[in-house]
Amino acid sequence: MTDGTKKSDGQADGQVRDDSRLYWRETASPLGTLTLAASERGLCSVDFGAFADIAGRLAEWAGRWWRKPVLVPAPEDHPLLAAAQRQLDAYFRGELTDFTVPLDLRGTPFQLKVWEALCRVPYGATASYGAIAAAVGRPGASRAVGGANNRNPVPIIVPCHRIIGADGSLVGYGSGLWIKEHLLALEGALLIPSARPPAGKPAAASGA
Repeated sequence: MTDGTKKSDGQADGQVRDDSRLYWRETASPLGTLTLAASERGLCSVDFGAFADIAGRLAEWAGRWWRKPVLVPAPEDHPLLAAAQRQLDAYFRGELTDFTVPLDLRGTPFQLKVWEALCRVPYGATASYGAIAAAVGRPGASRAVGGANNRNPVPIIVPCHRIIGADGSLVGYGSGLWIKEHLLALEGALLIPSARPPAGKPAAASGA
């Protein structure tokens, strides 16, 4: 991911903006349906689940960062979402290791620092919560890093799945530990994944 894609394009103050039209699209993946959403600035959300299942949560989240957000089905030729879909498809085929789709990350200044630090953990590698805390100048703030990880609005692309416990344990993942295992196994960072959802429990919320 290039430096430009890691930035929130002026959103580091965490303020609500007026550009309120958000386009969404569903895409298939080995993890089930993903719902992608983008502002005019960049990809702003990746959710595990169909739009019908996550629409309320997406609207509530968008309401924190946009004034009167409007969720609009994206046209087939929406350039940014089409690019995101192509890159995700290539990633799941094992053909892409670095995303370049522009991002529009919305969060607190601390969350943005954590998410940018996550993007510096390379494909096939992992880092501890403590290492990320040190990287953002907050040594000892592992718990706060975990909270920022859990609120990552663009999982997979902002790789919160690469953050593990200091003892090497996977710890957890808000969308289901099996998803974290699958992604780390795909990247070669985990040798024996369960890589399948628990019976009757599809993936739900985004974030780590």
